Amino acid sequence: MKVLITGGAGFVGTHLAKSLLDDGATVTIVDNFQRGVKDAAFEEVAGRSNIVDADLLSPTFAQSVSDDHDFVFHLAAIIGVRHVLERPYSVLADNAVMTMNVIEAARRQRNLKQAIFSSTSEIYAGSLVHLPSMQVPTPETTPIALTDLGAPRTSYLLSKAYGEALFNHSGLPATSVRLHNIYGPRMGMSHVIPELLHKAYTAKDGDSLVVASVHHRRTFCYVSDAIAMFRGIMASPNTIGKTLNIGNSTPEVEIGELARTITGVVGRQLTITPAPETPGSPARRCPDVSLLTSLTGVVGKVSLEEGVRRTFEWYRENVFSGTGLSAQ
Repeated sequence: MKVLITGGAGFVGTHLAKSLLDDGATVTIVDNFQRGVKDAAFEEVAGRSNIVDADLLSPTFAQSVSDDHDFVFHLAAIIGVRHVLERPYSVLADNAVMTMNVIEAARRQRNLKQAIFSSTSEIYAGSLVHLPSMQVPTPETTPIALTDLGAPRTSYLLSKAYGEALFNHSGLPATSVRLHNIYGPRMGMSHVIPELLHKAYTAKDGDSLVVASVHHRRTFCYVSDAIAMFRGIMASPNTIGKTLNIGNSTPEVEIGELARTITGVVGRQLTITPAPETPGSPARRCPDVSLLTSLTGVVGKVSLEEGVRRTFEWYRENVFSGTGLSAQ
């Protein structure tokens, strides 16, 4: 089995590549390393993979990769709140161009079994605003509404909605997956779990832990479970032509409760101090994954506390000591 992964130096991409390599697949990783880091975990994967340092915006990208891949994963994108707020035009335009170029590369594959597009839970942000009765946990059949087109954060939602549409109409055996709060080692520091882990780790007993959006609710999915879901999608031809949520439907926890779990894992006695809500952050985000489960039989297995513990142990050893690398 030969697999092409764009954005393969990123968080999910490296975990996916390792899983496939461990099962004997031949993996080609495409990345320009603007966000992914060449840490020890990636270098181990890179030593067993074909690495293509390529610009996905180039009109010649499709011709730069071989035509013998069975699966194509498009995980590359401009993401992150800072990028979305500071350069929304690039997020919208560049993500669209990259997706079209990857589709052209996928069309060149002689024996393509499936092309998988990494979308986002942000796709439901407008629905939550405009549809007060929006179902939570949220199924893939939920009507998609838009947030304010003038709001910078809308650029990311639009780029992913457009990407889904491109894959749907590409003529490829395509599947779009909407990732919901995937976390774990290597995810980068600008996310709630590693950010709070670092704050708790560097605090002293009796200190305050400042937490934004304490009453917002989320479900979280540890990265190994997300990879198992990806692998289940690859193994099931019935997933072709579908749009699927990836994540967990339960437990749905408040961010304040997550913070208490984190302080327990780190072993600190801290007071949770609420901060203002993060602008543009939805009050709830929880996927209905029943369609994914029915098609693949895969369900999440790692509890939130265990996943946070594994994440903390990795960050403590590889990043918090001050000697390791982490994406931002």
